Amino acid sequence: MEILRLVLLFVHILGFAALLGGLLVQAREPQKRINAAMRDGAGTAFLAGLLLVGVLESLGSPDHAKIGVKFVIGLVILVLVMANVRKPSIPQGLYFGLLALTLANIAIAVFWSTAHA
Repeated sequence: MEILRLVLLFVHILGFAALLGGLLVQAREPQKRINAAMRDGAGTAFLAGLLLVGVLESLGSPDHAKIGVKFVIGLVILVLVMANVRKPSIPQGLYFGLLALTLANIAIAVFWSTAHA
């Protein structure tokens, strides 16, 4: 089970890397849009995160508050990305909102620690 947890965590991180990369690659572009990296990254991160929670539940008791917050942020990102994937461009506010939500979700994963050494 530990190997499965690590594989899912790796895929989850790759999903967020693709999402963030898809956002940052167009930072200097005047017209922002939802690109394939953002679409695939958001979906991959969300699905891998759900599967990861299932594995974590079988290994013990994960931090449900942290998982709940990350779930809501991830779902909002996924809905916003998928709702705008066919549009030729997106507003600057939506772009920066997606960037902020993505960075917030990553920060929560890194700084909201459940282990106190």
